[in-house]
Amino acid sequence: MIEQLPGFPENVLAFVGRGRITRADYTDVLTPAVEKAFATHKRLRLYYELAPDFAGIDPGAMWEDFKVGMEHLTRWERVAVVTDTEWIKQAARLFSFMIPGAIKSFSTFGADEARAWITAVD
Repeated sequence: MIEQLPGFPENVLAFVGRGRITRADYTDVLTPAVEKAFATHKRLRLYYELAPDFAGIDPGAMWEDFKVGMEHLTRWERVAVVTDTEWIKQAARLFSFMIPGAIKSFSTFGADEARAWITAVD
């Protein structure tokens, strides 16, 4: 399940993934929020946290994640990935060269640091 997190500046989209993440989580929650935000902002930041109860991501959800990222490739200013799941951290590093903005991974214990980084005024 993906939930949008409140309390972030309007140029920051923030989500938390819990349990098993499915394609429907993207099509029903994440993608509409991204499209709505990009309708009014040229560039955005993304905070994406995988909670300790994260149980995996379905192939359809992985495809939706890829599509959302690629569709707005040059419009992501910063991306903070908060997880203790090593393969997710590695995937973020692997694809970071494709995004002109900065991507950083943080452990779940570093969630406060990630929130400070994603909301920092340059």
